[in-house]
Amino acid sequence: MPRNRTARTAVLGVSVRRPAEGKPSTRTTAAARRRLVVGGLIVLSLVLLTISFREDGDGPVASTQNAAASVLRPFQVAADRVAEPFRDAYRWADGLFGARSDAARLEKENETLRQQVVESRLAERENERLRRLLHYLNGPRFPEGYRGLATAVLSRPAGAYAQSIVIAAGRNDGVRVDDPVVTQDGLVGKVSRTSSRTARVTLLTDDQSAASALDVETDAFGIVRPGNGPRAPLRLDRVPKEARVRYGDTIVTSGWSSPRLSSLYPRGIRIGRVTSVGRTDTDLYTQVQVTPFADLTSLESVLVLIPQDRGTP
Repeated sequence: MPRNRTARTAVLGVSVRRPAEGKPSTRTTAAARRRLVVGGLIVLSLVLLTISFREDGDGPVASTQNAAASVLRPFQVAADRVAEPFRDAYRWADGLFGARSDAARLEKENETLRQQVVESRLAERENERLRRLLHYLNGPRFPEGYRGLATAVLSRPAGAYAQSIVIAAGRNDGVRVDDPVVTQDGLVGKVSRTSSRTARVTLLTDDQSAASALDVETDAFGIVRPGNGPRAPLRLDRVPKEARVRYGDTIVTSGWSSPRLSSLYPRGIRIGRVTSVGRTDTDLYTQVQVTPFADLTSLESVLVLIPQDRGTP
């Protein structure tokens, strides 16, 4: 039996020719061709690069490059026009996000600056109040025999019937009940209750308050008491009809004293200005209304008058 026939083919009577041994397949040949093409292109590229570096600007390679660029220029322009809307959209979106980020940052910076401005204004107001208190403390109007304790007001009157404030000074600071409380403008009231670090001050407008006073211009005596309403916060009571009191006169504390007793308030503290004077035949005394110099509704800092002979706490 011939070598190139199998047993099966012999039985069927069909002859099959085997492929010749050692002949490369079609797939192998195609791969080899691709390798040769790639290698040739690489060698050609190296040759062209070498020639391009060595020749002048008007050599054949440069001319070929310029011609190719001229041919491809319309396609490049068309591609740029097609891509331009997408680039614009990207830049717009990127700018929008950047603008939002910048706006948030600027808003935060503006808020910080606004807060700094507010704090600066508050500090300026506080410094101005302290300077005025210091000027009064060192000035000729400050009562003799007392030292002034400057303190902040922690709470103001909370309603129409609340006529007291709380200050940030107490027994530990030498404050005692009945100590006078003033501002650089005038009399405020007196200490009515103390704790270790705070104290309550009853204002002149409280129903239980009273202060002996006199008219600086006419020496008319009377007692300052709460008035009958917000338009008449104080009144000068017990002024005899024969005493002269005029509109615009200044009312101060009289500061009387005797061997056993003395007034709660030292002499000469400004209380207010006369805004109304009235007399009737049926009244025993002249009706005098007084507006306080100190704004008792918006106190922020005050001076507590402490007798010098009391010493320090």
